[in-house]
Amino acid sequence: MPPVAVQLHSLLFKLLLRRRLSSLSAPAPAPAPAALFGVSSRPADQRPSPPSNPSFSPASPDGVATKDLHPDPLSSLHLRLFLPNPNHHAAAPVPRPLRRNSFPQRDPAPGQDQLSRRASASFHAVGVSPEPAPAPEPAPAPATRDYGGYLPSAGAARSAVRRKLPVIVQFHGGAFVTGAADSAANDAFCRRVARLCDAIVVAVGYRLAPESRYPAAFEDGVAVLRWIAKQANLAACGRTMMGKGTGADSFGAAMVEPWLAAHADPSRCVLLGVSCGANIADYVARKAVEAGKLLDPVRVVAQVLMYPFFMGSAPTRSELKLANSYFYDKSSCLLAWKLFLPEGEFSLDHPAANPLVPGRGPPLKLMPPTLTVVAELDWMKDRAIAYSEELRKVNVDAPVLEYKDAVHEFATLDVLLKTPQAHACAEDIAIWIKKYISLRGHELSY
Repeated sequence: MPPVAVQLHSLLFKLLLRRRLSSLSAPAPAPAPAALFGVSSRPADQRPSPPSNPSFSPASPDGVATKDLHPDPLSSLHLRLFLPNPNHHAAAPVPRPLRRNSFPQRDPAPGQDQLSRRASASFHAVGVSPEPAPAPEPAPAPATRDYGGYLPSAGAARSAVRRKLPVIVQFHGGAFVTGAADSAANDAFCRRVARLCDAIVVAVGYRLAPESRYPAAFEDGVAVLRWIAKQANLAACGRTMMGKGTGADSFGAAMVEPWLAAHADPSRCVLLGVSCGANIADYVARKAVEAGKLLDPVRVVAQVLMYPFFMGSAPTRSELKLANSYFYDKSSCLLAWKLFLPEGEFSLDHPAANPLVPGRGPPLKLMPPTLTVVAELDWMKDRAIAYSEELRKVNVDAPVLEYKDAVHEFATLDVLLKTPQAHACAEDIAIWIKKYISLRGHELSY
């Protein structure tokens, strides 16, 4: 049983959610052609969103920089990138090594500069370790280094070896009708994931219903994966042309996102979906399997489904027992599905809702390793567990993590983000993800 404060907040949350869904389901005039652009957030539904901060300054004490992008000018698709500072964990002073003859080094005279090789030159990008300059100047502390969205200077870029980070594509929750990639809760959760996994997180602000019904949100997820592949190919093309002496203004240089070009390793891509975002992640994983090498160099190595928004016409035990559960009950979710699915096509066995209907896509044995996170008090948990069992039957690594006394969105809802369960869930997810993004092999396992 969750605490009394959580129960009271759940009652208020369900009341507001039901009122919001009812207002969205009210008949509206036919949309104008400009309305096809859609919306990716509803400001009235969100707390003030934290602004993007593309620098490692005291404003981001967790060592994660952020920036907002709109990759598609024809829709409201919105991305927020989270870049962890590779030097964040190296801020503490490191003991000076001893000489080969085991005698300690002599301490420098008072006032004499004492700089390590790693900090012997100033630079604009993170994760770059240039060779020492003849006349070094003290570099700012790692906590105040500013990335600024620019590539390092040409000399530093040629002499330095950049650190490549895996990419985690994250889809927020909100029953397809609310939520945003830059909401306060989603921002805090993505910062936590980026820091724990040491990876670049791309939070996707997909188009919301009922302005944009199925398959708009799902297509946005696939479009982001193709955009990441395009960015990698443009960066590779630019490096090739620069190597031929064409200069820095090579073809496509203005279109390249510098954070991804400098630090992303798209061959280690993980999909992470929260609630209805898990439905989108599973769809994107299926499309990635179907695309195969057409998405090169992007390779989806794993996916994480956090309390998926799965439903079906045949009720499960949890759907009967917990239909009036906390935060998202069955009646509200049914109304959300009616707003999301095309008019006249509402069905609980729709491929977007039920993962076990036949003909959804490629065979399950081709799916990437899938971690499923469920909550004990979530009425949708049994169908998510059943989907995980079907994956294990065809030898896909598909463990299930069930958290006791937990509710739907217990690790991502704003009022629950600081609970011990939320922290433990993020750490457990990071442990499992590192099994597939580690460059040293699959040394981490459950």
